Amino acid sequence: MRIGLGLPHYGSLATVDALVEVSRAAEAMGYDSLWTGDRLFVPVRPSNPYPNAGGVIPPQFATFLDPLAALTFAAAHTERVRLGMSTLNVLWYPPVVLARTLTTLDILSRGRVDAGFGIGWMRDEYTAVNVPWERRGARLDETLDLLEKIWTSELVHHDGPLFTVVPTPIEPKPVQRPRPPILLPGFTRQAMRRVARRADGWLAVGAPLSVLGYLWSTIRREAEDAGRDPAEIRFIVRMNPHLTDEKAEAEKVPSKGTMDQVISYARSLVEVGADEVFIDLGQTARSAAEVLDRAGAFYDGVRAG
Repeated sequence: MRIGLGLPHYGSLATVDALVEVSRAAEAMGYDSLWTGDRLFVPVRPSNPYPNAGGVIPPQFATFLDPLAALTFAAAHTERVRLGMSTLNVLWYPPVVLARTLTTLDILSRGRVDAGFGIGWMRDEYTAVNVPWERRGARLDETLDLLEKIWTSELVHHDGPLFTVVPTPIEPKPVQRPRPPILLPGFTRQAMRRVARRADGWLAVGAPLSVLGYLWSTIRREAEDAGRDPAEIRFIVRMNPHLTDEKAEAEKVPSKGTMDQVISYARSLVEVGADEVFIDLGQTARSAAEVLDRAGAFYDGVRAG
């Protein structure tokens, strides 16, 4: 199983020095991937509750570096690790502009991009970027259609409900062919069907193994129904633990617990078919040194299993 680490690109850790130090050290430790997320701001009175932690948005989210700029910076200081998004709120960006940005990152990193796309959960951010909250699924589908054309077609032509591109060659193309891997999250039936039919990977979050196993088997069945080989789809699990000194109740792991508990959970993901796990320490570490100390313990512990 591959092991990844969230970059320090939000909260008090979001500094140039921390990005450089963590990127280089994580690669030297043996980490397989580095990850960013996407947040615009934290309103005084949010329109939607945070999906976890009792609906309270983590205070660290009030400071957020651009996820693609942070990955580009990390690319300049590494040579091997994959560079992923979990997730980029893809509907905030015009597809033609986003295609150019991700292509540029893929070229500058020599083909290391994993394009993780989500649709967010807070209406206020959609209002701020003047993108409709309604029909987000349909907008995502057309965005994926257009990105596919831009990345794989010599002559791009698109005439859809939301976007129009007159026949034109769009260059350059990504290093990865036919395109960077597309990773999608989701737990609803519609989201899982989308993963099964058109994604290269499923971005899951830490949850009981029975739940993850059931959802993963559902995605695999949907893939087979669509004529795809389920083995072509990666299964990636993100963990955002609140690390404690005392053991947490079993049902709270991996959201909360000791490092040993989190490591044990990460190892057990192999049982449900996970290909990769990555840990984001941005909500629990207070310095780059602490990130690396805990990242080292996590990596060694998971590898030892």
